[in-house]
Amino acid sequence: MGSISFLGLLGNLETVLCVAALCVLIAKRQWRDYAFLGCFLATRIASNLILVGLNYYAAIRPADLQIAYNAYFYVYWISFAVESVLALLIVYGVFKLAMAPLKGLQTLGTLVFKWAAGISLAVALGNAFGPDMTGTKYFMAAILQLQRTQSILTLCLLLFVCFAIRPMGLNYRSRIFGVSLGLGIMSTNDLVQAAWMAVHPNNMKGVFSLVSGVVICVILATWTAYFALPEPKRRIIVLPTTSPFLRWNQISQALGDSPGFVAVGGVPPELFAPAELEVMRRASIKMVTPFPPQAEGRATFSRAV
Repeated sequence: MGSISFLGLLGNLETVLCVAALCVLIAKRQWRDYAFLGCFLATRIASNLILVGLNYYAAIRPADLQIAYNAYFYVYWISFAVESVLALLIVYGVFKLAMAPLKGLQTLGTLVFKWAAGISLAVALGNAFGPDMTGTKYFMAAILQLQRTQSILTLCLLLFVCFAIRPMGLNYRSRIFGVSLGLGIMSTNDLVQAAWMAVHPNNMKGVFSLVSGVVICVILATWTAYFALPEPKRRIIVLPTTSPFLRWNQISQALGDSPGFVAVGGVPPELFAPAELEVMRRASIKMVTPFPPQAEGRATFSRAV
C-alpha cells in the first residue's frame, strides 16, 4: 500500500512538473522553436488527468470497474503512441535548430530523417503481425514496436546532435542540449519499459514503475530549469577549411542547387517590355559599322570584273 501511495504521489508530481514546464516554455516565448515539446507536455498532462479521473471513478463506482478499466487501457496506450510520435518530432525540431547555421546539412539531414521515420513506422507495424494476434494484442504490439524503433532512432539522432553541439556554436547550458539530454534519458527509460511491459503487461505498479516515475520527474524538472534560466547566446561558428562539417555542408548545398536554364529557341518580342525593346533597338543601331568608301569601291570593282 505504501508503494501505491508513493506511485500516486509521483503521478501528481509529474503532472505539476508538466504544467510548470509548459508554462515556462510559453512564458519564455519558445513555443515557435519547441512546439512539439509543448504538444508532448500538453498530451501528458491531459492523459494523466484522465487516468487519475478514471481511477477515482472506479473507486467510487465499483460496479463500473470493467468500464473504467477498458477506458484506462485505451487512454494509456493511445497516449503512449502519441507521445512516441511527438518524441520523434521533438528530435526533428532539435536537429533543425542545432544545424540551423549549416543549411546544406540541415536539408540533407531532414531528408534522411523523414525516410528513417517512415521506415521505422513501417517496420513497427510489420513486426507487430504474428500468429494469434487479435485486435487488442496487435494494438499493443504495434505500439510497443513503434516505441522501440522511435527510441532507437531518437538515441542515434541525439548522439549526432550531442557531437555537433560544440562545432555548432552551442554549449551545455543551451536549451537545445537540455531538451536533447532529457529525450536521451527518456528514450533509454522507454526502451527498458517497453521490454518490461512485453514480459509483464499487467504489472504496471511494481518497482520499475516507481523508478520510471522518478526518472520522468527528473527529466521534467531538468526541462523546466533549462527554460527558466537565461540561455547563453550562440557563438559565431568558425570552422577550419578541413572541417568535415564545412565540406559536407558544401556538398549538400551543391547537390541541392537547382540547375541553370538556357534559352534554346527564338524569343518573341511580346515577352519584352517597350523600354527593353527600345534599348535593344538603339544598341543594334550602334553596332552597325558602314563600309569605308575605299572598301566599298574595291568591292564594286571586284564585282564588276
